[in-house]
Amino acid sequence: MTRRDLTHAPLIEAAHGRTPARTPVWFMRQAGRSLPEYREVREGIPMLDSCFMPDLLAEITLQPVRRHDVDAAILFSDIVVPLKAAGVDVEIVPGKGPVMAQPIRTKRDVEELPLLDAPVDEVAAGIETILAELTDTQALIGFVGAPFTLASYLVEGGPSKNHEKTKAMMHAEPDTWHALMRRLVPTITSFLRTQVEAGIDAMQLFDSWAGFLTEADYREHVLPYSTEILETVAGEIPRIHFGVATGELLGAMSEAGSEVMGVDWRVPLDTAARRFASPRVLQGNLDPALLFAGTDVVRSEVARIKAEAKRAMEEGTATGHIFNLGHGVLPTTDADAVTEAVRIIHETDDTNETDETEA
Repeated sequence: MTRRDLTHAPLIEAAHGRTPARTPVWFMRQAGRSLPEYREVREGIPMLDSCFMPDLLAEITLQPVRRHDVDAAILFSDIVVPLKAAGVDVEIVPGKGPVMAQPIRTKRDVEELPLLDAPVDEVAAGIETILAELTDTQALIGFVGAPFTLASYLVEGGPSKNHEKTKAMMHAEPDTWHALMRRLVPTITSFLRTQVEAGIDAMQLFDSWAGFLTEADYREHVLPYSTEILETVAGEIPRIHFGVATGELLGAMSEAGSEVMGVDWRVPLDTAARRFASPRVLQGNLDPALLFAGTDVVRSEVARIKAEAKRAMEEGTATGHIFNLGHGVLPTTDADAVTEAVRIIHETDDTNETDETEA
């Protein structure tokens, strides 16, 4: 397909290590329960069902772009959508998360795990609708869940606080673990390919649970598979890699090959950049809870984060910065607070330019 000309899109410029007209900003979970319009259109519709309804997923994806003036839309989907599309019996239980009808516990279970080997047409149709509304300065980010997070849901049967069954399989039955990861990679890459062929402008590999691993375990049991997924779109679109509570894994995760490394709020951006295997574009990293603290606090935190990113770029450990939260927008966040945060992020660019001119 012919890709959109996003020469002047701030997020794409930053992702390629160039200097954008303004600091690009988007927020993980910017489309969701913090928006009253989201709650209205989703009323009575199960989460996973909404991910397979082209018009609805497009509308939800576009809502925060219209409201907040963010520089990118993030495709409304869920980490387990490719599993559902492949035929896995999974449902998202309100207040709990993805729950599997049949957890994966044996080599036979792995062999019988369905594979996604066809395009997800509903998602492709939704992407077409989204792209028709976005301007040439607004990027569409697709995303897929990293294989460790999907494997954990499958092995545990749902969300876990300790991932004990997952870690037990990794260490006691490594052959079964690696067979599961090899089984998941084609499904994840197939879903990613659906999004790329439909026209997404960038992608994020999202690892919810990798922060529960040691670096040694991550390198042996996860890194090769995340690397393989990212390699399938190398040179086609910018790639973002993000994990929650992965400060101690940033060096290893940066070896997977993405142009952009997301950093959660626990690690200062300049410190994070020094941990990378080689310079990357930074993404992050305002604490989502601070959107509850008022404009003055947000303005101060934005200035601090931008200063850290600038310092990393001056040191040569980072090649750019995309502003984001250090994780997703919390469901009870005031939507106006999100809009105000975006305004402040963009406003400080104008202020800095004015200051330099006057100097």
